[in-house]
Amino acid sequence: MRAANLEDQLAYLRKGAAEIISEEELRARLLAAQQAKRPLRVKAGFDPTAPDLHLGHTVLLRKLKHFQDLGHEVFFLIGDFTGLIGDPTGRSVTRPPLTREEIAANAATYRDQVFKILHPERTQIVFNSRWLGAMSSADWVRLCAKFTVARMLEREEFQKRFRAAQPIFIHEFLYPLSQAYDSVELRCDVELGGTDQKFNLLVGREIQREYGQPPQIVLTVPLLEGLDGVAKMSKSLGNYVGIAEPAAVIFAKLMSISDELMWRYMLLLTDRSEAEIAALRQAVAAGARHPMEVKKDLAEEIAAQFHPAAAARAARREFEQVVQAQQTPQDVPSAAYPLGSAGPLRVDKMLAELGLAASVSEAARLIKSGAVEMDGARLRELALAAPPPGEVLFRVGKRRYLRVRFAPPA
Repeated sequence: MRAANLEDQLAYLRKGAAEIISEEELRARLLAAQQAKRPLRVKAGFDPTAPDLHLGHTVLLRKLKHFQDLGHEVFFLIGDFTGLIGDPTGRSVTRPPLTREEIAANAATYRDQVFKILHPERTQIVFNSRWLGAMSSADWVRLCAKFTVARMLEREEFQKRFRAAQPIFIHEFLYPLSQAYDSVELRCDVELGGTDQKFNLLVGREIQREYGQPPQIVLTVPLLEGLDGVAKMSKSLGNYVGIAEPAAVIFAKLMSISDELMWRYMLLLTDRSEAEIAALRQAVAAGARHPMEVKKDLAEEIAAQFHPAAAARAARREFEQVVQAQQTPQDVPSAAYPLGSAGPLRVDKMLAELGLAASVSEAARLIKSGAVEMDGARLRELALAAPPPGEVLFRVGKRRYLRVRFAPPA
């Protein structure tokens, strides 16, 4: 998609953006690029702090793709050097730096995942250790001389820690300077980041000026709330949807979001226009569309971004059969469970050993709460006097099924 009209281009880039600094500068840069037939150089940096990307990351990736759709060049920057420092953004304490081994392992998985969204032919994957690692001590001194401590202490996280008499280490000041120098090295026209990165992105504008370059335009995108609708999506909080997860898992997780959060996901995670979303929302409010069906459409659409369309459709059918119609899935796995001795069967222990529960204590909690069924009957006891004959269907929660055959003791 290449929008010839400048206003159409701006509208496309503005959709789902939190802030553009400044829109007039972006307009002028787009016009100049169009006249010179030169693509803009657009960058976003990712510190490889975890091996897997989730939907929260894709808000930024999708905006990078929007620039690609308009013919511009994208730099997907992996902060293998800045990861050694640790980004202080949003931290009330110093972030522990990653080891080189952790960074290398995480970066390798990033490369495999980003092309689920970005166009490979218009993407350059770069590592900032290539230039930051080659800087001499004198180079670092010259870079540090271009920014003041007073300006650095304007950063909200540093202000809070300074007032609370919590330590701020000198190496943390190097993070925004390093990110800014990335923009100098890449001669960026535009840098993208989450709203929590605004300070770092603005430092990039100032440092580019200091090096005699036109300051980059800054475009921030909102931070995506996780499945709970409260906290920022995070793997550590467990409220995430991983883009490498199976289509059925992605679909089921998305069906758990609230009806209100559904509209925000639709805005930030799909290419539907704001007008189309507003019309659909009005149809739901008027009773012309059921929110459950709209949510299923959304979940299938998002799952299809990372898996074949057939897999996304199959995930929807499975959800409708297993969760909505309470039917047993067709492809339930089977397992044999060896009995150690004659006598009572510890169901909680069996569920944990077969992977239907994370631990014996969790299995016990699930049984006591009525979340475990055996051949359609709800279990209430942790132990059975004797194992049932033949193959037995166990259901744990809404979606975990396993057929179990009991092997008698030797």
